[in-house]
Amino acid sequence: MSDIAWIESALVAARPRAVSALLRYFRDLDMAEEAFQDACLRALKSWPQNGPPRDPTAWLILVGRNAALDGARRASKLKPLPDDAQISDLDDIEAPLADRLDESHYRDDVLRLLFICCHPDLPNTQQIALALRVVSGLSVKQIARAFLVSEEAMEQRITRAKARVAKANVPFETPGAIERAERLAAVAAMIYLLFNEGYSAGEISARAQLCDEAIRLARLLLRLFPSEPEIMGLTALMLLQHARAPARFDANGEPILLEDQDRSRWDEKLIAEGLALIDKAMRRRQAGPYQIQAAIAALHARAKRPEETDWVEIDALYAALERLQPSPVVTLNRAVAVGKIRGPAAALDMIEPLAPRLSGYFHYFGARGAFLLQLDRKEEARAAFNQAIALAADATQAAAIRRHLDRLIRDTTSACHSRESGNPENLPVAGPAQPGFPLARE
Repeated sequence: MSDIAWIESALVAARPRAVSALLRYFRDLDMAEEAFQDACLRALKSWPQNGPPRDPTAWLILVGRNAALDGARRASKLKPLPDDAQISDLDDIEAPLADRLDESHYRDDVLRLLFICCHPDLPNTQQIALALRVVSGLSVKQIARAFLVSEEAMEQRITRAKARVAKANVPFETPGAIERAERLAAVAAMIYLLFNEGYSAGEISARAQLCDEAIRLARLLLRLFPSEPEIMGLTALMLLQHARAPARFDANGEPILLEDQDRSRWDEKLIAEGLALIDKAMRRRQAGPYQIQAAIAALHARAKRPEETDWVEIDALYAALERLQPSPVVTLNRAVAVGKIRGPAAALDMIEPLAPRLSGYFHYFGARGAFLLQLDRKEEARAAFNQAIALAADATQAAAIRRHLDRLIRDTTSACHSRESGNPENLPVAGPAQPGFPLARE
């Protein structure tokens, strides 16, 4: 891995903890973000020359804090700047100061920051968008894609959220037990979307580390709410999805369809933990969206071979999710199961009414093209795949669809029938906070 690639990966991984700690110091969202960005710029200059620090997160917190304090002193002119030698030779003071930064302390700051961002003075959509922007550093484009809205609308939403937090003088203190319970749903949804962003990024992307961070946060949340079945379901869902990570991509970083994955490479330890959690949650008999989605993931995890997958039960679970949380994306995913049970024509009939609401959604046109291809409606399939490519969020998505087009050109429809049978590995499902939220693909 090149220096720049390693640095990018380290910065992405460190951001949640570093920004959270800086917010604890400065109690100002914009100042904390600016301090982190300043630290990142200094890392890009320092690390290639001096090598990686022993603890990149502690280094970024220290440097960001010092940079922000120096900037404040220059602006206020209340105190003279320290001697240049004192602030320029960071290597001399990094180790002892890093030792004084308690890792467990700033680790818990991340969950604390999530509860702060999810303040009841903010509408739910603003809470989650603000948390995704501040905690994970996702771009406005990435967050807009998660919410299925335009970039302009999401930019306005985040700006209004920051302004409202500043105007309301929101206290940057750890919420009490009652406040945490009130904000639980929004915090869970943010963790859910954080995982989804990492899951959809691909194995070789630095953003893939967001999956590990989301799972870590979910485990922390489960410690706060050990008897909450939906938090059990959320944690189980992410564990079961992440268990497939070693088998989801080939050596070139290309995605491998669920049916073609080497299931012996799935992480049995994560699967066992996830299955135990979802079984425990279901015994509470308080089914919610996360638990239902985790139950679907569990059915895939329990199938030792693709043909052993219980598609009838998956269809029933998606039907329950539709009733509990109606969403066009849930229906789109249910159509995959319907295609397996009753064939592509029934699946296509199910998704056709979704076109107006999913006209800008990559996965809708990918699924539609696959169903059309199975029905040997080649020209319509080609048009759907071309629309999917136009909406692709990255090169990986576009490459997956181009493989469909290559098969069309080679006129190997029979091969397509055997491989492209509505596989849900390429489809996300809806999240619980708002209809249309994508989740990691089944």
